[in-house]
Amino acid sequence: MVIKTVELETVVGVTTKKLPDNKLPEIAFAGRSNVGKSSLINGLLNRRKMARVSSTPGKTQTMNFYNVNNEVYFVDLPGYGYASVKKDFRAAWGPMIENFLSNSSQLKAVFLLLDLRRTPNEDDKMMYNWIVQAGYHPIIIATKSDKIKKSEFTKALNNIHDTLGMEISKTVLPYSALKKTGREEILDKIDEILYNI
Repeated sequence: MVIKTVELETVVGVTTKKLPDNKLPEIAFAGRSNVGKSSLINGLLNRRKMARVSSTPGKTQTMNFYNVNNEVYFVDLPGYGYASVKKDFRAAWGPMIENFLSNSSQLKAVFLLLDLRRTPNEDDKMMYNWIVQAGYHPIIIATKSDKIKKSEFTKALNNIHDTLGMEISKTVLPYSALKKTGREEILDKIDEILYNI
């Protein structure tokens, strides 16, 4: 996929029940608040400030629909699991995300971002299970891959598989926002999903 045009087209908040009636396919990105989701989306889109990047986790409190090339929507889901975000917001995110996963007619795949250095926690496992229960096979993006020694790489990937109970054959794509390694592999995976390449 070559990124030509990007537009933030729709923003859905916790008080908005209605999902946009999109005609284009949707690819969603989910992850913990400090996992680097905004940095990933900016890296994929080749835009520096399209998705908000903050030193304060929990900045994304809405579902943001980015129209890419008038071909597909990248959907940035609210980051989960950050304690200092107001409880009423946190309580509303779950139903909002579940509603999207269950009722979007155009959702084709969900990428779940996990920090390669960390063992997936209960929030990660809950999100993984939500995605599975909605009928999708989560595609794992292991972020911050530049911050782990090469000698520990395989062990870290196996840790993700084991903790989530994934089949070893299921996809885990390492990514580094700093070095942009993994970007082309993720975009190729999106092409594969959209166009059966």
